[in-house]
Amino acid sequence: MTALPLIVFDVNETLLDLETMEPTFERIFREKSAMRLWFSNFIMYSAALTVAGCYVPFTDIGSAVMKMLADTRGIKIDDEDKKELTEKFSTMPPHPEVPAALRKLRDAGFRLFTLTDNLLEVQTRQLEHGGIVDLFERRFSADGVKHHKPSREAYAYVERELAVDSSQLCLVACDTWDTLGAVAAGWKAALIKLVGNDVRGVGPQLQIVGDDLNDIADQLIARHKERA
Repeated sequence: MTALPLIVFDVNETLLDLETMEPTFERIFREKSAMRLWFSNFIMYSAALTVAGCYVPFTDIGSAVMKMLADTRGIKIDDEDKKELTEKFSTMPPHPEVPAALRKLRDAGFRLFTLTDNLLEVQTRQLEHGGIVDLFERRFSADGVKHHKPSREAYAYVERELAVDSSQLCLVACDTWDTLGAVAAGWKAALIKLVGNDVRGVGPQLQIVGDDLNDIADQLIARHKERA
């Protein structure tokens, strides 16, 4: 009997609700779209630095991108703003369906893990605050290998730590760049269609697409029902 795949979750936005940060960004930047602009640049520069061979901790990139965007608008971000943004990022709540969907997967026999670009201590605080930290067997940070996703090294790090082949792993994420990296590394992948994401027409293709984590969980369980 083939073993169930090990399920590895992205954290920011996939499990946690990034939209809860929007009011703070709108207050500081006076623009509703500021949070999305910040986050997209955050991801772009983390990938660019990784490709360039320059590792910088994820939180430091986020702060630098924040300042860059503020400088282009002539906005000064004071210490209280920085403190509020750091606190909001560390305490984003899970999406409503997430806790029950994770428990459903675990009850079906799946082993659950995380892989995020966040520092391990930031990720731990996020998941503890969300009340879901104990649902994961182990948590991984790209900081452990000094390569942000979607670099091959980030996914290979998990493979080495768990002593499994890439084909035994499945990434669940809401970003197509992340699922692309995982599939290119030999993993399976499932995409949650949040914030306008959908399947790309080019590059390595993922296996499962769903509207939320509960939908993904049901599809994973149905696909592997005989094995479970």
